[in-house]
Amino acid sequence: MSFTLAIVGRPNVGKSTLFNRLVGKRLALVDDQPGVTRDLREGDARLADLRFTVIDTAGLEEATDESLQGRMRKLTERAVDMADICLFMIDARAGVTTTDEVFAEILRKRAKHVILAANKGEGAAADAGVIEAYSLGLGEPIRLSAEHGEGLNDLYLHLMPLADGFAERAAEDAPEVDVTLDEDEAEAGEDGPALRPITDAKPLQIAVVGRPNAGKSTLINQILGEEKLLTGPEAGITRDAISSRTSWEGTPVRIFDTAGMRKKAKVQDKLEKLSVSDGLRAVKFAEVVVVLLDAEIPFESQDLRIADLAEREGRAVVIAVNKWDIEEDRQGKLRDLKEAFERLLPQLRGAPLVTVSAKTGRGLDRLHAAIMKAHDVWNRRVSTAQLNRWLTGMLEQHPPPAPQGKRIKLRYMTQAKTRPPGFVVMCSHPDKLPASYSRYLVNGLREDFDMPGTPIRLFMRGQSDKNPFKGRRKTNAGALTKHLGKRSK
Repeated sequence: MSFTLAIVGRPNVGKSTLFNRLVGKRLALVDDQPGVTRDLREGDARLADLRFTVIDTAGLEEATDESLQGRMRKLTERAVDMADICLFMIDARAGVTTTDEVFAEILRKRAKHVILAANKGEGAAADAGVIEAYSLGLGEPIRLSAEHGEGLNDLYLHLMPLADGFAERAAEDAPEVDVTLDEDEAEAGEDGPALRPITDAKPLQIAVVGRPNAGKSTLINQILGEEKLLTGPEAGITRDAISSRTSWEGTPVRIFDTAGMRKKAKVQDKLEKLSVSDGLRAVKFAEVVVVLLDAEIPFESQDLRIADLAEREGRAVVIAVNKWDIEEDRQGKLRDLKEAFERLLPQLRGAPLVTVSAKTGRGLDRLHAAIMKAHDVWNRRVSTAQLNRWLTGMLEQHPPPAPQGKRIKLRYMTQAKTRPPGFVVMCSHPDKLPASYSRYLVNGLREDFDMPGTPIRLFMRGQSDKNPFKGRRKTNAGALTKHLGKRSK
């Protein structure tokens, strides 16, 4: 019983607020100023026993040119064409405007099914606007309050018969599936795969981050093979962290497009602060973070902060340099980039650095290969036996220091976690081990176990030299032996 519902209407009528209520999360940015939403955002909605896909759209503008508002309108019209049902929202307190009348006429021609909703309908102040909504000729309006959750039962009653119709049609059109397994498949199914980290149910999570106007949305559109995200020469177009699912060269992926991140001192606007925090949340949910640089001005201080943030969050990092198609001295520029990368980001030593062109699509195959390798290293596990043999060699090559004459003993080592790789070393006086020696061990792990670029966590835990049984009372078995010895005498 799945269908697609697109929420459309003028700016600032409450579309994103209703979207957040239907998906049960604060995914879309919400603010009092109009025009906050620009891209199409999809989510898995739930209303009673109905499960469907809901699309939050940009506010419908009357612009039809190639301006930012015109491009936003084209995206919204595309959502109307692809949706099974359109929920047309008006502001009940403002009443029906001429813009509402224009778009009601468009929806009558383009949309398959239209449901009219008068939002902000709580209180007597909305009565006139609800009555006026009948003049749009789209049937009886639903009186909603997206902010307070009122009127959702009426929305359910309007959606239920349409959902039943979609379910019946889907059952009729469903092809017959042969579920018979051959002998090879049956044998493979008994044991099951050892590790399936990337599947359609659990795709690879990728976040693309960078400064404004680096080409993040253009790059993702190139990967998706369609103009899903709003792009243009203006900096700071993207506001929400928009996720898109696709199969990229056979790999199921979910890609997050994030807002451009400027220096903290320059971020004064409340809406930009919300956009940046939404992007930071996408980084935390991602498995691989692609830091996209502009080839003309790479490795600015803000780029370094963004890459360091991804490393501190423990994510696999890939550096991608965009706009490579307009670079003239490519060999010299690539040499300078690699030198600057090693010097400015030593904590990501060995991380992949890939040159791409989001406009032409060149280099996307190399970017995919780099992401897959980074994800593989991020999931790598080393056996305890290998680690302890390696640790013995590292200690022989460079023993730990003896601060204040106290010798630090590193006894054994094991891997406690993956994603990112985390190792625990049991030692004496862990608080006195200098950070330089920890870096020596981390760099050795990178080189000897082929883990370039990925964040590595190394934890030192104390283990006492004292005999744990010293000072304990004798056991009952020992006392009984002593007693029997006295009786035998």
